Amino acid sequence: MRRLRMMVEKWLAPTPATPVRVTRITSRDDSRQGVRVEVDGPRGPISLHFFRHSDGAWQVFPPEHVGLTMGAHTAVIR
Repeated sequence: MRRLRMMVEKWLAPTPATPVRVTRITSRDDSRQGVRVEVDGPRGPISLHFFRHSDGAWQVFPPEHVGLTMGAHTAVIR
């Protein structure tokens, strides 16, 4: 599922009596973006974090960190 609204409706089942609260979250270096979605449940608040992936999909797990990489290449000299 790519659409955040569909995932929130499926997993948290908000109603007019239990509206959703959304808080934007970002990492310190702005490399990861996401939202915290919260509703009031029968036993207290229920919240989930959704992370935006590079393909535009929203997931409940953060995207893999792509750090610095180093590779070796063969040079061809003629």
